Amino acid sequence: MMSEPPGRERGAEKLNWIDRRREKIRAEVERNRRGEYTVPTWVLAVALVVIVGGWLALIFLA
Repeated sequence: MMSEPPGRERGAEKLNWIDRRREKIRAEVERNRRGEYTVPTWVLAVALVVIVGGWLALIFLA
């Protein structure tokens, strides 16, 4: 059975992760309010696939 390293509590580590996550979200909201909003890459990729798929369907089904 593995034991926790001395001086590191599981609860404190999880709280630290939550604090870092909240800080990332807070920083992103501030960037968006300043107008530095960027569209995530996966959204652009999905849009491209939908557009290309629509054109291909139009060509092959028409």
